[in-house]
Amino acid sequence: MQTDIDPRRLIGHKAVDRDGAKLGTVDEVYLDDATGEPEWAAVRTGLFHRDVFVPLGPSEVVDDTLKVPFDRALIKDAPDFGVGRHLSPEQELQLYHHYGLDVPG
Repeated sequence: MQTDIDPRRLIGHKAVDRDGAKLGTVDEVYLDDATGEPEWAAVRTGLFHRDVFVPLGPSEVVDDTLKVPFDRALIKDAPDFGVGRHLSPEQELQLYHHYGLDVPG
């Protein structure tokens, strides 16, 4: 999944769903092992400070806000893998399936 999002600019910025509802703040950005391109963002959400993974490929940055083109309920239901460690290929596959995205070859 190729994206022109600069991960250094994204950390600490607000993330919103497709309707503009606030999801939280970008906590970390995960790069693809093979390409080094930004692939996933961990967004720190609400009261329980849970991080959810969102795909960067279909997302865009608008006025320093990450706009994720999915419904808030789908995003909040994403598999929870914790942050601060590498995503395994199996975990990435689960995320692709959760968001209904094609798995890159």
